[in-house]
Amino acid sequence: MVQNTNCNKKKWRRATHLVRGGTERSNYGETSEALFLTSGYVYDGPSEAEARFKGEAPGFVYSRFGNPTVAMFEQRLALLEGAEACKATSTGMAAVFAALMCQLQAGDHVVASRALFGSCLYIVSELLPRYGIETTLVDGTDLAQWRAAFRSDTRCAFLESPSNPTLEVIDVRVVAEMARQCGARLIVDNVFATPLLQPVLEMGADIVVYSATKHIDGQGRCLGGAILSNQDFVDDKLLPFLRHTGPSLSPFNAWVLLKGLETLELRVERMCDNALNVATFLEKSGVMAKVLYPGLESHPQHALVQSQMSAGGTIISFETPGGKVAAFQLLERLKLIDISNNLGDSKSLITHPATTTHQRLQAEERTVLGISDGLLRLSVGLEDPEDIKDDLSQAMGR
Repeated sequence: MVQNTNCNKKKWRRATHLVRGGTERSNYGETSEALFLTSGYVYDGPSEAEARFKGEAPGFVYSRFGNPTVAMFEQRLALLEGAEACKATSTGMAAVFAALMCQLQAGDHVVASRALFGSCLYIVSELLPRYGIETTLVDGTDLAQWRAAFRSDTRCAFLESPSNPTLEVIDVRVVAEMARQCGARLIVDNVFATPLLQPVLEMGADIVVYSATKHIDGQGRCLGGAILSNQDFVDDKLLPFLRHTGPSLSPFNAWVLLKGLETLELRVERMCDNALNVATFLEKSGVMAKVLYPGLESHPQHALVQSQMSAGGTIISFETPGGKVAAFQLLERLKLIDISNNLGDSKSLITHPATTTHQRLQAEERTVLGISDGLLRLSVGLEDPEDIKDDLSQAMGR
């Protein structure tokens, strides 16, 4: 027996949803969400099994299709995002791929911003064309390029905002309206901003995807992803794709991610404060050739950031004079901040995109994206910001 504890959920505010949203208790009355480590389920008889498989009776049939622990995570994230439906996936990249491929076929056209995470760029620019899907890449901050790229056969638009790693911010409302006018769906990878800082579905996006590995877990423990949209898209397009291709989230990982959601708001708020503090320090140091952070007035899209995001986020990118040699020297001197290509973690992490997340790109492509050999991406954690600044200061030789 499972008891739904969300009878008053429509009255709850965000912080309460993060702690209690989607929770269902078994007859044991556990306070922490139950972990259902099971692949299959039993039925009272063959008629019940038939009804469940037809969707005529409630209940689970196989954990590749659905699981009680995973369902709690999906419901809680949907409540946070304000989405009608959510489906969890094994990783963030599984979410990106499924969100695209579940609705595309040969002959379709996709428009995407050029500034994407390396694996997202690979899917859009190399993998989709193998299936006969044409793609057009645009400078995401240039609305004229978006407008020129949309066509009558465009089925999807895809963007990251802020982008990885140069933190470009794209006007989601305007691109969403362009997509709507030609009957395309806009997919937004909102991982850098999180649902807390940028409610993209409210801005007109049709689908939002997350790597739950990042801020939602936030402590470097497990992988996960999520796709959120309206119920019709999930039922008609997404579910058949997920059921038959199998990128399902494990119940254990879903349980860990549920625990991560409980503290998401507290962590992101503190990390944003720390990031602004550190970004201001880096900019004032005069050592860096460039400091990119959406919360700084010097950010190229700062006015848009103020209208679209409630804070600048947790990621800073900065360029060291002296290219790769200088960047590596700084990394080697760090004593507190860890070198890692993950982000959104409680611990501050730093990476060199040109040789890690975007190393597959040719040098010319990285130049177009603004990923110089001296660029570093810093994910600011929960440490005391003075300690983070002290570590950077000594690494810069100050």
